[in-house]
Amino acid sequence: MERKEFLSTLGLGAAFALTAGCFGSCKKATTTPSGPVDFTVDLTLASNAALLNNGGYIVINNCVVAKTTSGTYAAATVICSHEGRAQVTYDSSNNNWYCTAHSARFSITGSGLNGNGSSGLTIYKTQLTGSSLRVYS
Repeated sequence: MERKEFLSTLGLGAAFALTAGCFGSCKKATTTPSGPVDFTVDLTLASNAALLNNGGYIVINNCVVAKTTSGTYAAATVICSHEGRAQVTYDSSNNNWYCTAHSARFSITGSGLNGNGSSGLTIYKTQLTGSSLRVYS
């Protein structure tokens, strides 16, 4: 019996049941930023040393915090709007946000720069007081 003939004898319900697993594993992730963001980064800690250099960044509390190439601080969600993957980084060579999953790019202000980044990116405010950097929504 051929596969096509076999599936037709099962009926639509059984054929769906056999393929439902694939549909479930192939679906887009639905993780999105939720709730307010408000935390402080201590710039004197060794774990945050990357933020002392222009172009450096860290990932903390589902946020990417960067010291831009011009020396200002910026923060964005680590969760990409393209497929909800937590893979957004700071790209110092282009001074923008970049998702390593599917190459989505976003300006430092969160605007989409290519097709995969067209939905934009959630950006957070930053405030530097001494050696404490506040990141908040």
